Amino acid sequence: MSLLYRGKETFKPLNTGWIDEHVACVREYIANIFFYTKNGTTVMIDAGYNYERLKEKMSWLDLDPQKIEHILITHQDTDHVGAIEDDSDGLFRHAQIYLGEEENRYLTGEVRRKVMFRKMKLSLLHISNPRTLLKDKEVFYIGDIKIEALLVPGHTWGHMVYLIDDRYLFTGDTLWFGADGGYSFIDALAEDNDLAVRSLEKLEKELRDRDLHPLIITGHTGYTDDLDFAFAHRDRICKGLGKKVPHDPKAPYDGYDERDDTEEKARTVRLEKQDA
Repeated sequence: MSLLYRGKETFKPLNTGWIDEHVACVREYIANIFFYTKNGTTVMIDAGYNYERLKEKMSWLDLDPQKIEHILITHQDTDHVGAIEDDSDGLFRHAQIYLGEEENRYLTGEVRRKVMFRKMKLSLLHISNPRTLLKDKEVFYIGDIKIEALLVPGHTWGHMVYLIDDRYLFTGDTLWFGADGGYSFIDALAEDNDLAVRSLEKLEKELRDRDLHPLIITGHTGYTDDLDFAFAHRDRICKGLGKKVPHDPKAPYDGYDERDDTEEKARTVRLEKQDA
């Protein structure tokens, strides 16, 4: 995978660190997982790979896996659920997971995940954590953290994004940020690219109609507080294997190269937002 995407500027993960006093990020190769903390309660958003350095990098942020009791899952691809699969290290075996009821059909085997323009069928994943299944626009609370689940199908059939306290929108693999703004996520990995584009249009309308201006935080690129930037190209799709135009001088040559991700930076440098 590293060789396939090297030099393409496709994956531009954040490093491990804090966005602000509530949101922390752990970088796992080309993917980011997030932690939202409020009044002593921490909710994890996505579970990344079965990543051998996860506990170490969490410690850079003074986060303890044993204290994570709730995990919001945007979708069930293994780079978003690896740490809760049955064959993982088991750091979060005790945690309650939350995912869309449609997305759960991948885990029951009713639907099989297809990638590479739906030509490749992926193996069934096995997760034994207790599950809470969510409907579109369902609002619930964990402690005094307000969470709204919004269905955005396309990348997967049941992909959810999570609006937390009306201030933070965790988008998983719904949005991809280029140098000139947001696009629908990578073409080859979607179940239905046309549906993904329609979902982005619906999501933007929802935010604007409600006059919401959250931080929009992506799973494989950066974050922004600029809605115009985030949805600048919502009717277009990121072509995953082509070199990106316009060129992004901040994009890593190899998104899998983690040498820049250090404990010193995690503890001392806030993660910068992305915009045009």
